[in-house]
Amino acid sequence: MKLVVFFLVSQLSGLIGHGISPRGGLLTVIQGLKLLSLKGWKEVDVEGDCQTVISWVKNREEIPWTMRPMERMREVQLSAHTVKSHGVSVTKFHMHDWLMLLFLVVIKIILTVIHPFYRFVGKDMMNGLKYPLKDSTVPMWTVPIFTVLLPIVIFIAFYFCRRDIYDLHNSILGLLFSVLITIVITDAIKNAVGRPRPDFFWRCFPDGKDVYDQLGNVICHGKANVIKDGHKSFPSGHTSWSFSGLGFLSLYLSGKIKAFDHRGHVAKLCIIFLPLLVASLVGISRVDDYKHHWQDVFAGGLLGFTVATLCYLQFFPPPYHTNGCRSYAYLRMLEAANASEQPTNAVSTLNVDAMRVQQQVEQNNNQLRRLSDTNGSNNTLDELESGMRAQAELMPLLLKVSRR
Repeated sequence: MKLVVFFLVSQLSGLIGHGISPRGGLLTVIQGLKLLSLKGWKEVDVEGDCQTVISWVKNREEIPWTMRPMERMREVQLSAHTVKSHGVSVTKFHMHDWLMLLFLVVIKIILTVIHPFYRFVGKDMMNGLKYPLKDSTVPMWTVPIFTVLLPIVIFIAFYFCRRDIYDLHNSILGLLFSVLITIVITDAIKNAVGRPRPDFFWRCFPDGKDVYDQLGNVICHGKANVIKDGHKSFPSGHTSWSFSGLGFLSLYLSGKIKAFDHRGHVAKLCIIFLPLLVASLVGISRVDDYKHHWQDVFAGGLLGFTVATLCYLQFFPPPYHTNGCRSYAYLRMLEAANASEQPTNAVSTLNVDAMRVQQQVEQNNNQLRRLSDTNGSNNTLDELESGMRAQAELMPLLLKVSRR
């Protein structure tokens, strides 16, 4: 190996031995070889020397190039943030969000009590409102089970795999926000629009005898609560609720399994489409049961999935993002952990790393002197002088690597 390359490899060996990034050091060496080649150093064979250094680094390296040891250690430590150790602190940090959820629950109760707008329903309008009154295929009490409880169970399963309290807390908080915001918007629109359901005739006239006033508006004589619910067709509550919960779950799974990693694993898409399929079937059942018009279901699905997407992006990066499998809170904690070490080491890092480089330089000089003593040929002396000049020109670059 030429003495120029010997200098570079020995410098890189010393830096990596002190925890400097192998990737950064390798790039510096390659840049140095190209620089010396451009300046007319005949001793430098850029292609051959680069391959020599690259093979040495690959054989020497035992850690991934994409993450330094301290960063990997910090990530492991952050993954150990469990419910027991950090659950209370994380909840306190988001206390205002939990209070807002309670406020949304209060608004939901108020909207349930309020009577919807009773719009004019004439006799000629009854042709499209005489569908039979039947039980729902998907009862209302089952909706919270598969839109809220089922996703939370999946969130907990991921928590036991990763022990990440930030992921668990933010996924549950985001899901509840998605569902409650959707419910509040849905009920508010229902009360404001007051569109009759397809089975409104049998709600208004259970005995089949329709009665109208002088203006031609209906005079209902059915049960008050049934008639009240009959004016809440638009948009579909079942559908919006389903898409808000299962849509959030679909986005969550797409991030966790990295469905958009550009590797062509279509099987991952089947997993994230499954919750959306269930939500779609719920919406279709509402049309089949004559509880909603198709426009109600379409609007409900669009509303629910839109809110789910917005709430998900408040807590997690987009699923196609490099860090899509992590929450924003976790990434902030990781960034803070990395930054916390910089102020304490900022003053000493430059001096310490410069001293390490200088020590390595002195070691190399001693080795070269011994080589020159044993071999006094002019070629060896020329290579010695060339290597020392190369070392002097690469010192700023090596110092820059040592600061990384």
